[in-house]
Amino acid sequence: MANRLVMVRHGQTDWNAEGRLQGQVDIPLNGTGRAQARDAIGEMHALGLESGGWDMVVSSPLGRAAETARIIADGLALPIGETDAGLLERSFGTSEGVEAWGLTDEEKAGIFAVAEPEDEVAGRGIDALRRIAQLYPGQNVLVVAHGTLIRLTVDALTGTECPRLDNCEAVEVDTALIAEPAV
Repeated sequence: MANRLVMVRHGQTDWNAEGRLQGQVDIPLNGTGRAQARDAIGEMHALGLESGGWDMVVSSPLGRAAETARIIADGLALPIGETDAGLLERSFGTSEGVEAWGLTDEEKAGIFAVAEPEDEVAGRGIDALRRIAQLYPGQNVLVVAHGTLIRLTVDALTGTECPRLDNCEAVEVDTALIAEPAV
């Protein structure tokens, strides 16, 4: 089991700036997103000092997460592990690309009716964290993923509501919460 896992939301994309649902569409980081990832290096370094430093960075396979992971890993002189498809953002189906800001509750309900169910997203996220924790036993790992995936995963693990994450914001996951229950 990994010693420590911290999930980090990827840097900004043009669609983030426009309030559009990205889901699993592979939208790249924009200049602001790359700057956010570079700025996150100092914060990740400081977080790592609490536990002896970081050993590895892993990410979702989508370009915006993978590039954020590369920038952070390069800045901390860390290796990058394999991507994990379980870390993909929530699928919003035919609503991907739709501008979500300023919608009524009824309009939002229509958009989310075609989205991947929240419990499935959380289950994918938890399974991915378990795989990562097993792949990197005793190591401190940064996991770069997506806002909704992180939020829903943390909600399911803690039973409390995780607030919306800013780009490149980090959330620690208690590895005891992802331990497989004894059978």
